[in-house]
Amino acid sequence: MGSFSIWHWLIVGAVALLLFGGKGKISDIMGDVAKGIKSFKKGMQDEDNVAATPPAPVAPVKTLDNGTPVQAPSETHKVG
Repeated sequence: MGSFSIWHWLIVGAVALLLFGGKGKISDIMGDVAKGIKSFKKGMQDEDNVAATPPAPVAPVKTLDNGTPVQAPSETHKVG
């Protein structure tokens, strides 16, 4: 009960390395976290903007008098 397991010591060691590991380590980490949050928010806004824009209009399908659709010739099948 009174002793710490290996996981406790690993966590304490990781925190100590972050605190005393060098000049500006924590501020660098926090800056990276802030950049990640900003890019995540920007990505979410971009996704909302894409969803909010209406889809491009679709060209009407040409049909024969009996209602069957006519396939328009493609550029690759032109002769000439």
